[in-house]
Amino acid sequence: MRISTVGVDLAKNIFQVHAETADGQVVFNRALRRSQVLAFFERLEPCRVGLEACATSHHWAREISKHGHEVRLMPPTYVKAYVKRGKSDAGDAAAICEAVTRPTMRFVAIKTVEQQALLSQHRARQLLIGQRTQLANMIRSLIGEFGHTIRRGINHITSFAIEVRDGTLTSLPDCVRPTVALLCQQFLDLQAQIARLDKMIFAASRQDKRVRLLQTIPGVGPITASAIVATIGEPERFRSGRDLAAWIGLTPLNKSSGGKERLGRITKMGDRYLRRLLVAGMTARISHARRQPGCADPWVIRLLGRKPTRLVTIAMANKTARIIWAVLTRQEPYQAPQITAA
Repeated sequence: MRISTVGVDLAKNIFQVHAETADGQVVFNRALRRSQVLAFFERLEPCRVGLEACATSHHWAREISKHGHEVRLMPPTYVKAYVKRGKSDAGDAAAICEAVTRPTMRFVAIKTVEQQALLSQHRARQLLIGQRTQLANMIRSLIGEFGHTIRRGINHITSFAIEVRDGTLTSLPDCVRPTVALLCQQFLDLQAQIARLDKMIFAASRQDKRVRLLQTIPGVGPITASAIVATIGEPERFRSGRDLAAWIGLTPLNKSSGGKERLGRITKMGDRYLRRLLVAGMTARISHARRQPGCADPWVIRLLGRKPTRLVTIAMANKTARIIWAVLTRQEPYQAPQITAA
């Protein structure tokens, strides 16, 4: 019997493999050790292979594809509906094998090594920023017990940490100063590591034409642009800008029934990191619009006049996601709409 479809349940050491023929007959469902996986697919005739998009899935998809197989990655949420009963590796592999054959299944684009290398810089930067925030909160809470406060903002706590490191801050008691100095030095080290990662991301961004094009969009800087390019890959897999916005999770949640259309809050599906970057960029645009309304987009000013600030921020992020898709598909820089006099 010729195998036409294979479903693989990925793991650290033991992989479950389920194989079927074109007419749905099960050929086998067995476990393979990690060292046996590539040798198995090397001996197998080219066929369709289904994997869940999870940790290490892009690596295995690239390696299995080298042996002539058509590898498809699927979101685990969409595969779950095909699990028959219970939870087992054999059942999961069978569900993956069935899900990959569905004509309406949505697939995840396989990322290249370069894409994942750039995303690793973003993930490391995100981790360090979280650790910096934890340290900043700890420093604020410790010195608050001794009557000291620091103004909000990363620049103010950085200045405080520099003063403690240089020994120019003498108002802290001697018994607590070594502890605070230790945390402040760690805070400054994290600042330097984040700055180093920023330089690496900026350097990679200057080499990619698509990243430079995205930076012509208001509110999209090199960090956001490089994260978008590294995450979505080819924009052609999205049919429209709305599809990209929905994939990021910036479109309203649809709960319509009985002919009545009900749209709620945004779905928050998709990539949380991209959504956070876009919202942060639009928040900065709103702050600039309030400081200099004459230089801001009239659409933003009108929206701020009748809608809450956070709702306007999400609406701008949604619109920016659609613009991103248009810029990437057309390979042209963003051009702001001409404002005609009334």
